[in-house]
Amino acid sequence: MEVLDRIGACGIVPVVVLEEPGQAVPLARALLAGGIGVAEVTFRTSAAEESIRRITAEVPEILVGAGTILNPEQLGRAVDAGARFIVSPGIDPSSIKKASELNVPIFPGVVTPSEIMTGLSLGINIFKFFPAGNYGGLKTMKALWGPFPGIKFMPTGGVSPSNLPEYLADERVFGVGGSWMCPVKLVREGNYDEITRLSQEAVKLYDECRGSDSPR
Repeated sequence: MEVLDRIGACGIVPVVVLEEPGQAVPLARALLAGGIGVAEVTFRTSAAEESIRRITAEVPEILVGAGTILNPEQLGRAVDAGARFIVSPGIDPSSIKKASELNVPIFPGVVTPSEIMTGLSLGINIFKFFPAGNYGGLKTMKALWGPFPGIKFMPTGGVSPSNLPEYLADERVFGVGGSWMCPVKLVREGNYDEITRLSQEAVKLYDECRGSDSPR
């Protein structure tokens, strides 16, 4: 299954912050046990690169990507470590071009028409809508679909079980990103059973909204 197909089939992308590489494999296994086969490891910490490398090697069932990628140098390191997709908080043409050269999908963050037009000119049609909660969520996304009917969004930032059904009700939402099923506190405590439970709840809610025709 292609990378985009797997992300679309899963529909929920955990946004993971790892402070130590040793947390990577237990966290990945906890997500997998909860029914989630995709994870975005953010480059907000020095542990990110090694964490991606370990997940790729030890939990190959997880489709691991890199988030908070700000420039081509970070992107290259992430892909070298094993990242299969890239997520960025904003539009950086040089990073988009680098991802294209490496044949790796990239989801750049947007909130304005100008940013979307920049992305479209670079061949992007699936965008991270970030931070969704601060910029009007689905209401703003619907307004942007007016002039840009062919694009899809992956809202991230402020997504939670309480508003997940609202987002998933619109088929133009490619998927959602969020950290509610794997908050830093639980990872820090090593409470992987709770992460599995929260992941199971997220999958159940997703399936209630959209059903599940494809394996995660």
